[in-house]
Amino acid sequence: MRPRRVLPALLAGAVIAAAVLAQPARPATAQAAGEEAPPLPDVSWSFEGPFGTFDRAALQRGFQIYTEICSACHSMNLVTYDDLAGPSGLGYTEAEVKAIAAQKQIADIDKNGQPIQRPARPSDHFVAPFPNESAARTANNGAVPPDLSDMIKARDGGARYVYGILTGFRDAPKGVEMRSGMNYNLYFPGHQIAMPQPLQDNSVQYADGTKATLDQEAHDVVTFLTWAADPTTEERKRTGAKVILFLLAMTGVLYGAKRRVWSDIEH
Repeated sequence: MRPRRVLPALLAGAVIAAAVLAQPARPATAQAAGEEAPPLPDVSWSFEGPFGTFDRAALQRGFQIYTEICSACHSMNLVTYDDLAGPSGLGYTEAEVKAIAAQKQIADIDKNGQPIQRPARPSDHFVAPFPNESAARTANNGAVPPDLSDMIKARDGGARYVYGILTGFRDAPKGVEMRSGMNYNLYFPGHQIAMPQPLQDNSVQYADGTKATLDQEAHDVVTFLTWAADPTTEERKRTGAKVILFLLAMTGVLYGAKRRVWSDIEH
C-alpha cells in the first residue's frame, strides 16, 4: 500500500468508531400490530450516551426494589451475587455482598451426596423464587413471570419501555372489555397485561431516605435492570473512548509522517 493511503484509512476507522460509540438508542416505541401506542415516557438516564455512567445510589435503590418486590415472582438467573461488588458492581463491599447472599437459602448436595439447604454464597446466581417452571405457573395463574436478567435488551424501547410498563397501569377506559385476570396498561401492546401493578408510592422504605414515589421506584429499578443486562457498560465505554483517542493520536502522527516523507515529492 502506498504511504499516502494509510492516513485516510485510519481516519475513516476513527470516524466509524466514534459514530458507533455515540450512536443514540433506538427510538422508544411500543407498538402492537394494528394499533397505535402512545409515545413512551421521555426519561433521562445517567447511563445514556457515550460517556454515561451508572448512579450507584440509584443502583442500590433499584436492587432494593428487586429484592423486596420483584424477586417474589421474577428470577435473575444470569446474575451472581459477587457481580454486586467490584468496580463494575453496585458499590457494595465484598463483606456486604457476602451478607446479602447469606440471606438466601439454596439447594445443594453435601459431601455424602445428600440434598441440603445452605446459605447462598457470593459465587451463586441469584436465588430464583420458584424451583421450576411448573411451580411458577401454579403460583401465577398459568403464566411464567419472565426472567429479568436481560429484560432491558429483550424489549424494543429498552429502559423507557420497562419504565413505561411500571408506571403505565390505569383503570380500563369505558368500552374496553378486559379479559379475566388481565390489567390495563397504557404502554403494553394490546393494553392488557397479566402482571398486576407491582409498584406504587411508598412500595418500599429506601435505606438512604430517598422519597419512594412511583416514578422514583420505577426509575431506580430500571437503572438496576439496565446494569444487570450489561454490567460491563461503563468498562466498554471507557475502552471505546481510549480507542478513539488512540486512533486520533495515531492519525496526527501518521499525518505528520506523511507530510515529512512526501514533502520532497509534493513540492
